[in-house]
Amino acid sequence: MKQSVFLFLASIVMGGHAYTQTSERFFDKADAFFKTHVRGGRVDYRTIKADGAELNELLQMADDLRIPHHNVAEFQAFWINAYNLSAIKGIVENYPVKSPLDIEGFFDKRKYAIGGKDISLDEIENRLLRGFFPDEPRFHFVLVCAGLGCPPIIAEAYRPDQLDEQLERQTKKAINDPLFVRVGKNRVKVSQIFEWYGEDFTKNGPLSDFINAYRLEKIPDDAKIGYYAYDWSLNEWKP
Repeated sequence: MKQSVFLFLASIVMGGHAYTQTSERFFDKADAFFKTHVRGGRVDYRTIKADGAELNELLQMADDLRIPHHNVAEFQAFWINAYNLSAIKGIVENYPVKSPLDIEGFFDKRKYAIGGKDISLDEIENRLLRGFFPDEPRFHFVLVCAGLGCPPIIAEAYRPDQLDEQLERQTKKAINDPLFVRVGKNRVKVSQIFEWYGEDFTKNGPLSDFINAYRLEKIPDDAKIGYYAYDWSLNEWKP
């Protein structure tokens, strides 16, 4: 009896260890992929299209993983990477293309096999990330939709032990980018991300408070805030 209990507990420990190793392999492989194929916030879709084996292997690894949402940092990092990889996959499948909007159902109809689910980009963003973590607005600065209007994709994977720093860094980078927050004399124009997901940024005060929490040069309290048109051109790197 004691031996069977010991073996049962040992199997849990070993299984958990194997699971962690599998998760780490995914993050390591994703990191290598982004470092190879992302340059200056843009993606080398042409090269990925020419040889999709690495991306396909990564997505298969992602489909084999099961990460519970109460493992907060690991869950969030996994699904952020899964979103960005899936968006790349959706472009590559239709490449050459000028915009993700040229692909019918790119965000809501195209399904990807991730984490044992058939899931769309919209479902990853709104059901798994915003749904489970409604008080985390920084997701909007790391989920990259394949358009130039999105914050730039980074040449590294999001990792559980670095996630808070990465979220903070990318949020600050976007909000201090003059192409993302455009400050005029008495008027400020910001990305439509702030319009589409306004409730995520105004739970604790006006939008200007959220923006100024990250900006080095604060926007005036009396500035009128408007929104500029989103750039849906493909975020493609070209040599």
